[in-house]
Amino acid sequence: MLSLALHTLRTRWVTFTGTFLALCLGVTLLTVMGLALASSGDAPEREPERFAAAPVVVRGQDTLRVPTPTGVRTAKLSHPRPVPPGTVAALRALGPVVEDRTFAVRATGAPADLVGHPWSTAAFAPYRLTAGHAPRAADEVVATGDWTGVGGRLHTADGTVRVVGTARGLGFENALFYSDARAARLSPVSTQLVVAADAAAVRRAIASPRPVGPSVLTGDARRLADPRPDRDREAVTALNALFGTAGGVAGFVSVFVVASTFAFAVAQRRREFGLLRTAGATPGQIRRTVVAEALLIGVLASAAGCALGGLAAPHLAARVVADGLAPAWFTIGEHVWPYHLAFWTGLSVALSGVLAASWRAGRTAPTQALREASVDTGTLTPGRLLSGTVLLLAAVVTLAAALLTDPGELLHRKSYVSRPMLLITAVALLSPVLVRPSVRVIAWLPARLPGACGLLVRENAAAAIRRTAAVAAPVLVTVALTGSLLGATATLNEAKGAELRHRTTADFVVTPAASGSGPVPEMTGTGLDAETVRRLRALPGVELSVSAASAVHTLEDGVALVRSEARATDPKALAAVRLPLTAGRLADLDDDSIVVNEEWARHTVGERVTVWLGDGTRRSLRVAAVMPTGTGDNGVYVTPANAVGAPVDRVDVKVAPGADPNAVRTRLRQAVLGASPAEAQVLTREEWLRAVSPHTDGTTRLGFLLVLGLALLYAGLALANTLVMATSDRVRELASLRLAGATGGQVLRLVVAEALTVVMVGAVLGLLVAALNLLGMATALGLLSAPAPIHLPWPELGTATAACALVAVVSALATHRRSRPVD
Repeated sequence: MLSLALHTLRTRWVTFTGTFLALCLGVTLLTVMGLALASSGDAPEREPERFAAAPVVVRGQDTLRVPTPTGVRTAKLSHPRPVPPGTVAALRALGPVVEDRTFAVRATGAPADLVGHPWSTAAFAPYRLTAGHAPRAADEVVATGDWTGVGGRLHTADGTVRVVGTARGLGFENALFYSDARAARLSPVSTQLVVAADAAAVRRAIASPRPVGPSVLTGDARRLADPRPDRDREAVTALNALFGTAGGVAGFVSVFVVASTFAFAVAQRRREFGLLRTAGATPGQIRRTVVAEALLIGVLASAAGCALGGLAAPHLAARVVADGLAPAWFTIGEHVWPYHLAFWTGLSVALSGVLAASWRAGRTAPTQALREASVDTGTLTPGRLLSGTVLLLAAVVTLAAALLTDPGELLHRKSYVSRPMLLITAVALLSPVLVRPSVRVIAWLPARLPGACGLLVRENAAAAIRRTAAVAAPVLVTVALTGSLLGATATLNEAKGAELRHRTTADFVVTPAASGSGPVPEMTGTGLDAETVRRLRALPGVELSVSAASAVHTLEDGVALVRSEARATDPKALAAVRLPLTAGRLADLDDDSIVVNEEWARHTVGERVTVWLGDGTRRSLRVAAVMPTGTGDNGVYVTPANAVGAPVDRVDVKVAPGADPNAVRTRLRQAVLGASPAEAQVLTREEWLRAVSPHTDGTTRLGFLLVLGLALLYAGLALANTLVMATSDRVRELASLRLAGATGGQVLRLVVAEALTVVMVGAVLGLLVAALNLLGMATALGLLSAPAPIHLPWPELGTATAACALVAVVSALATHRRSRPVD
């Protein structure tokens, strides 16, 4: 059998080259994604940065710790507490104490992520002056980096400052160092300090009966006092999500296409198997021959794919780093398991792809060799019908179960990425039922045009179901994934935008000015200062709703510590906001109550819930009202008394009846001039909605391009590969048309028209899959009280279909040149 398999490989090299390439590229894709996923967990151990030279750092309570029956649950506090004054006094008795402060600085011509510190903390990095002198006056600063020089003037929201010194940047921040007195006025709250004393003495000084208090950081633990100390862990989580999603999509596409290609390659050889049966071959010999061929191709292609994947993975890593999708430390490490996974997956898919086909091949009757008609029979086998039906029912049942039990689960990325794959596979398995009616509908008009070309296209595509289904499969995957993934994101964004528009009744919104890449989240004073809020409240002709961002934590089932975003606002102002409610009244909110949403395990009006506030304080609050779940962005509402330390970050302004909106806007802008330390901005309702409405930013778009791009590129190559295999098997058929009198141009038009027709069949089926998936999401949004229309990404769908059409036409034309007249 092995000898016969080798001879067959030589004689049918086009078919076997196609299956080899499909499997090789699929294993390459799996190897690359596996190596990237394995390497995304190799974050380096980061050393202290801002406090690398500090002896001891004392940080106020910044972590919530809640004991549960299964252990202590922890979470970062939204509003870290300052070190208590009594503790600071005790520490001063041990040695010099330097209070640290970090605040946003926005200046014309300066880096967008510029931050301010007191000069006394510069030595702990350590920063060294390269020119000039230390700041002494309130308007003097020292700048790090080379973006400005001594003598420069910076126009900040707090006034103009002079650069009197510069220091070499250390790579982790762009900073301005003020005098200690000026920094204390700009940022009154200090949450951490440096003590020049023995660490053991410091720990004894801050010891208290409280279970949670200030923490003492020494050695490598001092990095916890740096800005975003968990950014490496966050980067690892983001990379795992990115490469996990990309790997899942790529794995599905490669397995789907490889299995389809191998099955089609075996189906192409019906007449060959009939001749072998006529020559005396037994069914078992036929099956062993097919399996031996698949095993030989599988081993060679899988090995080649692993080698190519190892070479391609570093290029992918460099690309995602250059595009900002991964941190600079991300590289491909030495890992073995991705090669094993890709190799054995490729070999398994190759064998499984021919398993059912080899069984049918063994049952081929000798009379099959006498058949000259190209009409397919038995394309929808009982096994294929059963598998397709089971998968289709599974997709329907899981969707129905999610809609009945937890509609919000359908809005998660894992759900709208994985669910289309089940439906794609089901539709592909049942495609023999769908291909013929689809072809007849698509080719209805061309078949009625003058000439025989349209009629031949329709009949050829409808008769050769196996060939049409195999060529349409990559197009189906391309269009379905493009429509499902991009459409799900667009539909969800539209629903979130509609929620925002419905709830925003203000004519103007005052917020801290945007800062480009954004300041460090741990910095203090990034909201509107008290003086600015006071001036806004004093304006005539306006109604204000002042709110602050905070968070609360609660225990679900007694073991899971769940964080919920919270907004703190005055109950009277909240009553005027259009918040959807399922129970209760917003007017009932007070310092002893909370407004929750239906995601909370306990959300009955009047029931009391135990929560931990943004500063770690434990409270028992009464449920005053309940909001629907919505798109998942419905947090909770509390009063300012339950959000101590939360900076005001939003003031909704409604113009009073009879007041002039233009005059109000002018007064608002005058009131926020000189807002410190974060410059404030006055936006109209539409401007604010455009700024905060969800949209696909550059990084997210690049992530989608990675997830979809590699998979769709492979699907396009598979389309070309499958079409070459299919067209090369029609050399005799096309040559017979020439003998019957068809001109070369007519045959050429026939080949192109058939390729385009098959692409349209795949596109229609893919569009059907995408529409069904988005319909499930739209239904879930409706059940969650956030109805939104289905948003199909027509430009992207058109581009994907056009690309498939181009690949199909080029591949068909390239193979058509091999046709010639025969006897």
